[in-house]
Amino acid sequence: MTGLTEQQAKEFHEQFKVSYTAFVGLAAVVHLFIIAANPWF
Repeated sequence: MTGLTEQQAKEFHEQFKVSYTAFVGLAAVVHLFIIAANPWF
């Protein structure tokens, strides 16, 4: 469907998981810093 071989798709997926986890982790840390600096209550 995408033109990738199964091996290429697995390599892409592994890199995607690493990148996505790093992005979510960074976003969580930033949210914690913002809440610590400017709490809602």
